[in-house]
Amino acid sequence: MALEQYLIVLLLKLGVVTLLASFLARSGAFQRMLMREQRTLNQRLLLALSFASIFGTGAAIRIVTRGVYQAVDLGLEASLLAGLLGGYVTGLLAGSLISLPAMLRHEYLTLPLLAGVGALGGLLRSMAPDPEQIWRFSPFLDLRIYRYFRRNHEHAKAAFQMFFLLAILAAEFVRLSLDRFFPAWIFALRPRWPHPHPLAEAAVYVTTVFAVTLPLKIWNNTRNERKLEEQQRLLIQARLDALSRQINPHFLFNTLNTVSSLIRTDPDQARAVVYKLSNILRRLLRKHDNFNALSEELDFIDDYLSIEMIRFGDKLRFDKQVDPAALDCLVPSMILQPLVENCVRHGLSRKIEGGTIRLRAELHKGRLRLLVEDDGVGIPEARLATLLEEGIGVSNVNERLKVLFGSDYRMWIDSKPGQGTRVEIEIPQLHAGATPPG
Repeated sequence: MALEQYLIVLLLKLGVVTLLASFLARSGAFQRMLMREQRTLNQRLLLALSFASIFGTGAAIRIVTRGVYQAVDLGLEASLLAGLLGGYVTGLLAGSLISLPAMLRHEYLTLPLLAGVGALGGLLRSMAPDPEQIWRFSPFLDLRIYRYFRRNHEHAKAAFQMFFLLAILAAEFVRLSLDRFFPAWIFALRPRWPHPHPLAEAAVYVTTVFAVTLPLKIWNNTRNERKLEEQQRLLIQARLDALSRQINPHFLFNTLNTVSSLIRTDPDQARAVVYKLSNILRRLLRKHDNFNALSEELDFIDDYLSIEMIRFGDKLRFDKQVDPAALDCLVPSMILQPLVENCVRHGLSRKIEGGTIRLRAELHKGRLRLLVEDDGVGIPEARLATLLEEGIGVSNVNERLKVLFGSDYRMWIDSKPGQGTRVEIEIPQLHAGATPPG
């Protein structure tokens, strides 16, 4: 094999290991495995079988083609990686299984070598000061030496990184030495022409180091992406929980004020309000989902307004028109109650003769349209312009819609002083059984 062909094979080896690592990183099961630092025995065995099936196939291709595709044999690197990710059991089993095609070709030293390298990977894993040091491995020694001498608290980590590099070089040294003395019993990529330049053999070591480093970097990028996605999901959930907590106590305190005003004037009505309030609280405590069926939200509104109607009497009227096909649609939980509460508190409570709250729900071209309006005192134009940012109930509703739907929703408010306020919401049509956003 000429020098040019030899270098091309080494470059192809790096290309193959990058391709296989990227292929594994696309697997959802493998991504979930990467996120675990502690694994059960079954999970470690499954990881070993995954490595063996993929990298053992490469060894088999090299043997079947009689060495034409030498770059696809990554048995040593795969065994070390298996031990690094899964520990001793995974490394030993993966190395043993990957060596089977070579053993069938009478390369008898392959099994003890790859099994030993797999155990070496497990040893490195157990020696790591913390699991993240495996993913942070870098072959650039100058940086590691600087850290070793300049940062006292980094001594253990820097020492591990240097030992990691030496372990890879030692594994390749053992393979090349065995190939030199027993060429028929093991396979190794090394220059085979007479009197090769020392740099040609050094290229084998460099290739092996990067054949271990590249998969770790690719898989670590996958881990970081999954972590960012999980952190984003938790952040969104925390924001939703915080917004929900702002809405529910607001409703609760106003209802308790209604009860306190009725206790002295009408104890029977107060008891009725307490009973309805207990139903509402029971529903609130039972529900932990971001989405409910529209029918459940409307039942909630009915209970809430029945309490307010006891307080306002005939001055408060409720007109509800809902498309029956919309009742099973999913809507964000507690999305209507703040709007209805605003109608009562800010729109009608200041109007001597009272008024009417209207609620509409309809489906149109795959979208759910919700309307809440009153014929109360209205909102001044100057305040209307900033209501979505500053209004407590309205801004919370808008924020929750933004978190859940991104830009795929519409919410607009129209109000005229002395005539009333109208709030409209348009969201995607979602049915029970569908996966809601967020």
